[in-house]
Amino acid sequence: MKSISLVINGQNVEGAVEPRMNLVDFLRDHRHLTATHIGCEHGVCGACTILIDGVPARSCITFAVAADRAAVTTLEGFEDDGVMNTLREAFAEHHGLQCGFCTPGMLMTARDIVTRFPDADEKRIRTELAGNLCRCTGYVGIVKAIQDALTKLKTSPAAAPAKRRIGPVGSHPSAVRKGGMSTAMSGERTPIALPSAAGNENIDLVDWKAVEREGVELRQSFRVPFPRVDVWRFFSDLDQVTRCMPGARLTGPVRDGRAEGQVAEGQVNVKLGPIVSAFQGVLASTRDDSNFQGVVRGAGRDARSPSSAKATISYAVRAPDSLKSEVDVTVRFVLSGALAQFSRGGLVKDVADHLMRVFVQNLEARLSGKAPADDVAQTLDAGAVARSAVWARIRSLAAKLMGR
Repeated sequence: MKSISLVINGQNVEGAVEPRMNLVDFLRDHRHLTATHIGCEHGVCGACTILIDGVPARSCITFAVAADRAAVTTLEGFEDDGVMNTLREAFAEHHGLQCGFCTPGMLMTARDIVTRFPDADEKRIRTELAGNLCRCTGYVGIVKAIQDALTKLKTSPAAAPAKRRIGPVGSHPSAVRKGGMSTAMSGERTPIALPSAAGNENIDLVDWKAVEREGVELRQSFRVPFPRVDVWRFFSDLDQVTRCMPGARLTGPVRDGRAEGQVAEGQVNVKLGPIVSAFQGVLASTRDDSNFQGVVRGAGRDARSPSSAKATISYAVRAPDSLKSEVDVTVRFVLSGALAQFSRGGLVKDVADHLMRVFVQNLEARLSGKAPADDVAQTLDAGAVARSAVWARIRSLAAKLMGR
């Protein structure tokens, strides 16, 4: 069990939870806040949407321990909120609900829309609602309700909070105020300790111990027919290593401004179904030449959504003989926002296996001097990789059943 302390709907809350308990279960079973519904449990349907540090998040794929020190707001927390009351009335007037199962998540997302996009048109509204699924209404009434609420809020601006920018989930923007309130409750944001193109030094402010402690861990090993000294020399070039990875590229020069290693700005493009993210951030590397070991740390955020990512990659190069090298890699990563569903065990393992195969192929090609400059995919289609893996398993199972 792990003790957590957070602010839920303006009240200080403490509890002891299992490390893998989802936040939605903590809210419903431990705090009896049942307005947050459980639907797909894969972060897809949006019924469990809440606010974490003022940002919409899927509580079914967020561990309760990951919300430690955060400010959490559920639908119950907006009982006296002018914007939410306007939305409730509009949903009722325009028949924006039928069975009502998706409605809590719809209302949370709708409030985020009218808060951030006071001039949103129908296209923008439908785009923002893409992460909330409804099986009943056909969305027509929901869209009309949000449009009506936008019109009403313009005539009574006192009911609407100031327009705000969205930030990454779980950034814990402020300490809890006296009385149990946090700035995240009102939508205020403060600077966060994630890297940006303007400040490479910010990567040193990321809580890397939390990534090591709470991140999803993957271990991989591979062998290449090249001497250890050649492989180790290759790994010293961040640009060359990045070129071996699908969807990854550097967007700035590699600099040796850090005493312990190199730093560079980069981008990773990931596609998962309808979600396309471009994580922009910073990579920093450290190396232990005497032991042939190194660590690469990266942190960034998606320019198109509230998703953010932090990862550490530890690697060691061994020499089984003078002409071969074995590389052990350990990855720990934390994802937040829409792409958090990518952390699901089966999906991430399939994608990791694919990435490792492609990386090794490109590594061998580059060490042989055969790889062209544009040989790696510009976007990692994680969904396609996962689907291909599922079909491969189905074919293998069918072959076994048929005795082939």
